[in-house]
Amino acid sequence: MTVVIILASLFTLLLARVPVAFALGGLGLALLILGGFSPLMAPQAILSTLDGFILLAVPLFLLMANVLLKGGVGGDLFAAVNAWVGHWPGGLAVATIISCAIFAAISGSSVATAATIGTVAIPEMIGRGYDKKFVYGLLAAGGTLGILIPPSIPMIVYGFITEESVGALFLAGVGPGLALVVLFILYSMIHARATGVTTDMDAASWQTRRDASIRALPSMALAMLIIGGIYSGAFTPTEAAAIGFAAALFVTILILRSLSWLGLKEAIFESMITTVAILLIVAGAKIFGKAITLYRIPQDISAVITQTIDTPLAFLIVVSVVLLLMGLVFEALSMVIIMTPVLLPSAMALGFDPIWFGIFMVIMVECALITPPVGLNLYVIQAVARAPMGQVARGVIPFLLLMFTTVALLYVWPDLALYIPFKL
Repeated sequence: MTVVIILASLFTLLLARVPVAFALGGLGLALLILGGFSPLMAPQAILSTLDGFILLAVPLFLLMANVLLKGGVGGDLFAAVNAWVGHWPGGLAVATIISCAIFAAISGSSVATAATIGTVAIPEMIGRGYDKKFVYGLLAAGGTLGILIPPSIPMIVYGFITEESVGALFLAGVGPGLALVVLFILYSMIHARATGVTTDMDAASWQTRRDASIRALPSMALAMLIIGGIYSGAFTPTEAAAIGFAAALFVTILILRSLSWLGLKEAIFESMITTVAILLIVAGAKIFGKAITLYRIPQDISAVITQTIDTPLAFLIVVSVVLLLMGLVFEALSMVIIMTPVLLPSAMALGFDPIWFGIFMVIMVECALITPPVGLNLYVIQAVARAPMGQVARGVIPFLLLMFTTVALLYVWPDLALYIPFKL
């Protein structure tokens, strides 16, 4: 009964348009007081949460992503990839997906990936005769690669909550991320043939390919630096974020000379706003988590799940449904923060590896990013394309099905996520 009352109170606050951070923090503080616990636990929980080396990576990755966004790196990446694959069946769509994957490996931000590549690719694809719904769905779904292909801000937060290795989580996201890229590419090529958009353009000359590749080379080198450094153990994810931010400044200011002083100020200001929002949510969720732990709610839920669900597959199906339903109300990061402490104990009791379960949660959170009404990527693409929300939402349906296919593949073959961090 207590669980029902708490959940009802939380949803009431959210439906009343109370910001997520304040809804979680206020309800958590109220639960502490009503339970007879010291309210001083709230500031102590906030201090212990925000005073962490791991979370320092969040503003640094956001700064890097916004510097690259303002520096026009997305256009250079798209032009380079398009020069190589634009003459394939569905070549523009393939170039868009690959560009999203590369930018995701640089930025770690889903919204930044969707906005950066979408600005360049949407008018180009529509001008070449692609169906608008397909274009909007492709860009919204392609943007979600930003939180699966490392670096990934939700993975950083998951690692912080569970005290698992963020580096291992990053490496575990590579296999599923590449699998999703392959599925998106195959679907795009099939769709292009089915709709008659078989060849977008003539093959680019070697001179064009070389010039475009040279222009995009610094950005690609940046992606390799971040992933290679983390994989080799040369630096931690937080250090990678700092190095990546410095390298992004070097690339956009000194090499490409595409970042103006005004663009830098805008990048810093937008990163500050997003960082404050994320850290407020983390702080509020920490208070709420502290309160429900003292009420033994996660333990009770875990016990109920363990007693009523006796197979791993049934557990994953239930969790998937719950996360999809929560995605109708919560944004991605809030889902990770709220649900991880509740679900992870049950998952581990059923034999799931915590790193594997983190990747599973991230993919499901990806789905939440493109499901209305709180799918942030839908709003990003709607704003970039100035298109009706219904048209954008209908376009993502095939890509949602491909994401579910990736989840099924991950369940059947766990090494898709675990091979690189633990066996390679």
